[in-house]
Amino acid sequence: MKLRNTLLLAVLGFFCFGCSSLKSDAAENSVLPATTLKPYGRTMVNDAQQLELITSAAHFGYTFEGTESQVFASVPDGGTHGYLQYELDGKYQKRVKIAPNATAPVLVKAPTAGKHTVWIYKATEAHTGPIRIEKVVGENVSVVQKPDVPLIEFIGNSITSGAAADPSEVPCNTAEYHDQHNAYMAYGPRVARALGADFVLNSVSGIGVYRNWNSDGPTMPQVYEKLDFQKDTPHRWNFDKVTPQLVSIALGTNDFSLGDGIKERLPFDSTRFVNNYIEFVQQVKANYPQAQIALLSSPMVHGQNGATLENSLKRVKETIDRRYPSDKPVALYFFQPMQANGCTGHPSVEDHAVMAKELEPFFRKLLAQ
Repeated sequence: MKLRNTLLLAVLGFFCFGCSSLKSDAAENSVLPATTLKPYGRTMVNDAQQLELITSAAHFGYTFEGTESQVFASVPDGGTHGYLQYELDGKYQKRVKIAPNATAPVLVKAPTAGKHTVWIYKATEAHTGPIRIEKVVGENVSVVQKPDVPLIEFIGNSITSGAAADPSEVPCNTAEYHDQHNAYMAYGPRVARALGADFVLNSVSGIGVYRNWNSDGPTMPQVYEKLDFQKDTPHRWNFDKVTPQLVSIALGTNDFSLGDGIKERLPFDSTRFVNNYIEFVQQVKANYPQAQIALLSSPMVHGQNGATLENSLKRVKETIDRRYPSDKPVALYFFQPMQANGCTGHPSVEDHAVMAKELEPFFRKLLAQ
């Protein structure tokens, strides 16, 4: 009898060990550490093992079961607030403000139970500061990685960033400049989604090719290879992380700007613009030797300036095509002029929809080549 009881206890102990193990696995599966995420766009894992979303529309995906998941996000101490925005089961939801010293997680709620797919995007720019992701919590959360589809890199300025496009929550001319940013609704992500492609945005408000909106620099060629587009940052971007099939460059709006009307602004120098643009395209090609290059004009540059911009882009194309005869020719696209309806002279969310629709056939043809 004693031997029988001993055996029974041993069997029960085995099953309890098994139950404890399963319980532990279930608990572990409810937390997705930031280091396990598969992000797109310029990001980095910091010393605290947080994922820093740096560039506009930097994004990651995950799935969960049930009706709610939690994303633990923050901004650096002493930094300004930022915005995330998200998509649930293929449908855009909303922007979420991430305030300094925020402790409550971002709640992602589904209307019904079941398995759901979420994509989290950074709505604001690199210069606004990173948004840090610590973890994702939910029932059976798991990482989502996109299928192998073409990747488009969009290089540009505030327009490409979706800056000042969305006053639906914070009216124009109130609060901070980045309170109306909406990278998800910018023309680049819209085009990519329409074509079944993925995308990264490498764009900075106010930046130009040889001069910026109200300064002589640092310009895009000077900061493009820096992780966060800051000239003095010690971190460089690792271009081996992405291989775009197509690189779209939309610069020039700020080179033509008259600035704030207070600081001295010399007339537009077409020679400097063209020479700097040629050097920048060569810089991009050095990082992506196989990528198709497309140069876009600006819907915000009209009249004689618009004609000068288009002629300058033609000169850039001619030079690059001559220097790289075995590569695909540089593609050009000239926007229809637009009167912007967003904040501070920027395209609105609705304007970006028009721009994306206009660009869609152009990019579709390039991706098919």
